[in-house]
Amino acid sequence: MRMKAAVMYEQGLPAPYADSHPFHIEEVDLEGPGPGEVLVEVRAAGLCHSDLSQVAGLRKRKLPVVGGHEGAGIVREVGAGVTDLKPGDHVVMTVVSGCGHCRTCFTLRPALCQSVTLPRTQGLLANGACKLSLRGEPIYHYSGISAFAQYAITSPKSLVRIPDDVPLDVAAMFGCAVVTGAGSVFNTAKVAPGSSVAIFGLGGIGLNGLMAAKVAGASQIIGVDINEGKFALARELGATDVVNARDPKAVEHVRSITNGGVDIAFEMSGSFPAMTMANAITRRGGEIICVGLGATDAQFQYAHAGLVTEEKSFRGSFMGSCVPERDIPSYIEMYRQGRLPVDRLKSESIDFDRLNVSLDLLDRGEVVRQILLPHGSV
Repeated sequence: MRMKAAVMYEQGLPAPYADSHPFHIEEVDLEGPGPGEVLVEVRAAGLCHSDLSQVAGLRKRKLPVVGGHEGAGIVREVGAGVTDLKPGDHVVMTVVSGCGHCRTCFTLRPALCQSVTLPRTQGLLANGACKLSLRGEPIYHYSGISAFAQYAITSPKSLVRIPDDVPLDVAAMFGCAVVTGAGSVFNTAKVAPGSSVAIFGLGGIGLNGLMAAKVAGASQIIGVDINEGKFALARELGATDVVNARDPKAVEHVRSITNGGVDIAFEMSGSFPAMTMANAITRRGGEIICVGLGATDAQFQYAHAGLVTEEKSFRGSFMGSCVPERDIPSYIEMYRQGRLPVDRLKSESIDFDRLNVSLDLLDRGEVVRQILLPHGSV
């Protein structure tokens, strides 16, 4: 079929992206689903800081590529052998999908599955297929999803069926922002009632972590950012305190109000200054959960003697250590109950023509989550 999609031909173009146009809106060809594949009509796709990282070239991708890794839509066709989904099902699209039979999948860590990761780094689906093309030349898939398009072919393991009454422009955020932010709290850190936590970076992922910390019963939830425009929303969603990371007394202030430092600091931005501050405001015996991804070759430093003598822990959390078929239905139910008001994070809906401009807004920290509507409406 022919469809509209946002194609990136070059990484590393400079901001403002409204001028450099990293995404070109093209009419591309999409093959129908083969065995073990699903055709999804993409109704909504979220813009994430990971998309900015790809545009900036911090993590290389096979080009040209159709962007987008966080979405929601409606199943329109299934290939042979697909039995757990059917046409008409509403689904969340997520990059986390394992092969189901390797060591990491057996231990419920599908995000670490190398069998799926390798083909995806080559711009292919998990089964090694490439279903996109333009004028006879291949166009590659972004993280096995490519949600910046009107339709997508993907693996059924990348799809989680959801109730039809969940708005799809809200559901899209569960594919990355929610599972990454909330999952880092619930799965990786296992925040206990009464804990004190700090959230570094109050974007879509950070605010989901903040809301999850409230659900988990954290007694102190400190939001940290360089943009004070985000503080009001952070407080409304559960932050007990907010701190400007550029305040020279920020570390002293946090350590003072937490009696020596927080139990757990969540670094959501992949920033070296944020990591340094996260370490500084974490108490002896505390944990720093590293969620944000910077450049592939970025090297962070720490004082090794302090790590040993203070018994701190640095832990990685990729995609919230999530098991999508277990976690997404649970988080969706929390949303329906009003405990995870994910809809509060939606800044605006956009169409393809505003995609590059919207990247600039995200880059400047002026928005939380913008939702691309590939068909012009949900």
